[in-house]
Amino acid sequence: MSTGIILVSTFPMTHINFIIKELETLLEEGNAHATFERAIKGLPLPLLGKVPDGSAYSIWQLVEHIRITQWDILEFSKGPGHKSPGWPDEYWPKDPAPPNAHALKKSLEQIASDRKAFVELLHKAGEGICKPFPYGDGQSLFREALVIADHTSYHTGEIILLRRILGAWG
Repeated sequence: MSTGIILVSTFPMTHINFIIKELETLLEEGNAHATFERAIKGLPLPLLGKVPDGSAYSIWQLVEHIRITQWDILEFSKGPGHKSPGWPDEYWPKDPAPPNAHALKKSLEQIASDRKAFVELLHKAGEGICKPFPYGDGQSLFREALVIADHTSYHTGEIILLRRILGAWG
């Protein structure tokens, strides 16, 4: 028979481990949404810089915006020394097309690498994922994980919509 003391001391960490695993799954697998990787898989490169009528952005601009924003959140979450880009100009590339063919590959690699680094921060923080940072205005790793997931899924949906408009989705 377990005592309340044992349950109190073991349950929270089990619960936190569950939450961290769920956040990891949300960030990497998208849960109810298509993943970012699925949305850009097989993307015809000539369509990358096209801005369909009625759209504000190209797929390239959305990819880069996801990269910049996720990088900013990762660096902010690491400590107080980070200076965020200026909003909104430095979060969005001005040119609808990448500067060269290698730019997309580099951007996608950084998105994957930064996401992995953020997940590592979650695991390292353990019980501290909900503790507000000693800087900022109340943010925590838990909140920032939700922001990354929400932001990425929102723009992933836009990428899929643009691909449908451009005739390059399913």
